[in-house]
Amino acid sequence: MIVPLFAAALAAAQFASGVSLVEVYATVTDPRGEVISGLSAADFRVLEDGVPQRISAFAAGDVPLSVFIALDRSFSMAGERLALAKRAAQAFIQALRPDDEVSVLAIGSETETIAPPGPARAAAAIRWDAIDVWGTTPLYDATKQAIDAVQTRRGRRALLIVSDGADRGSETTATDVIDHARRSDVLVYPVAIAKQRPPEFAELASVTGGRSIVVTDPKQLEPALTALARELRSQYLLGYVPSREMSATPAWHSIDVEVDRPGARVRARDGYLGR
Repeated sequence: MIVPLFAAALAAAQFASGVSLVEVYATVTDPRGEVISGLSAADFRVLEDGVPQRISAFAAGDVPLSVFIALDRSFSMAGERLALAKRAAQAFIQALRPDDEVSVLAIGSETETIAPPGPARAAAAIRWDAIDVWGTTPLYDATKQAIDAVQTRRGRRALLIVSDGADRGSETTATDVIDHARRSDVLVYPVAIAKQRPPEFAELASVTGGRSIVVTDPKQLEPALTALARELRSQYLLGYVPSREMSATPAWHSIDVEVDRPGARVRARDGYLGR
């Protein structure tokens, strides 16, 4: 539920000398990787640059979501891989809330918008047959473009990438796209169909608070993405107004989120660029 304090805290934050409320989305799991639900604001501790912050806004579960699904359609995904990726994406959308916003992108030599942002309940209208194999995979270029597209949406923003993890021909480097993701407010969930997890995928997930997934068999995609959809329905929103004084120039501020549960693991973005 969304606590009523959230709206009041947001208004107060925007009034306080131009300082904005910092929003942090957190996923909490137990040692088995299962999502922990039912936590309250009192269970969390947020630190900015090592200094504890007062949580002034809190929401659990029902935070509006806008998610872009980017499917690799390059020749390396031909055949069963692409067919199963499309089927898994459909299952992922069906596991979301009807009001969650979804957009579908196809990544080839260029990135094509298959479905513009719309409610998950309208997923039946998505032209999945329009996603056929074509081109190479400038994956880093496409990821950067997709992050920018998601960033324009409202509420909780996420990017799901399904690919074999191989970049071919990007002008953007792996370092560039990771730095770009870190400075955004988009949760990135890279899913690799590969024998090993691409290190770039792990880093993209880590800096944004998302999660990287690797499947060796494309048939594992559907259950993996369905579980991810359930995870997205169980996240926490923590909001705070930084206790520090504003600086004259933007600087990087680290964020650490802790939870008072033995063995619990928290995934959240590692910081933001702000004054």
